[in-house]
Amino acid sequence: MRAVPAPKVWVTGLTVGAIAVVAVLAVQADKGAKPAATPARPSASASAQPSASPTKPTAAAVPDGSGTGRRIVYSLGQKRVWLVDASDASRRTFTVWPGTVSPDPGTYSVSVRKDATTGSDGVHIEHIVYFAAKSGLSIAFSNAVDGSSPPAVASGARTSGIRMGKADGEALWTFGTVETSVAVVK
Repeated sequence: MRAVPAPKVWVTGLTVGAIAVVAVLAVQADKGAKPAATPARPSASASAQPSASPTKPTAAAVPDGSGTGRRIVYSLGQKRVWLVDASDASRRTFTVWPGTVSPDPGTYSVSVRKDATTGSDGVHIEHIVYFAAKSGLSIAFSNAVDGSSPPAVASGARTSGIRMGKADGEALWTFGTVETSVAVVK
């Protein structure tokens, strides 16, 4: 009669095998293609959804005077963000919905990241990447958990969140680790 391995041996073997497969896939994913640009059209409508269809990375050139090296670039005038790699190539660009309080032009660093919370407008948000403060408010990139655009802001309300579509929020979250440079341009 043939001996059957104990259940612990099977579980351990399967666990080790699964970890090895995940490690190999992670290495392959890191070497794979980087995200392409996705356009998003800001709208005051809560039902508006940014487009998920990729466009050419040259759709909007990284602004001059935004620095060099790996960084997040945020244009106040274009309401657009670029994720720029160490070789100064734009890996992704997308439009955003800025709050009523904007950061001043300059260079900042990602200081804090928070998985999720409720925004000052009552919307559940995630992928919160803080990088500046102004007028007593913390300024951060984020996306609504449900992917919606921000609701209309009441007259006189002060909001400092820079919202984006869900896929763009996930990309910025992955890219914008603590101490990542953030260049804010006009």
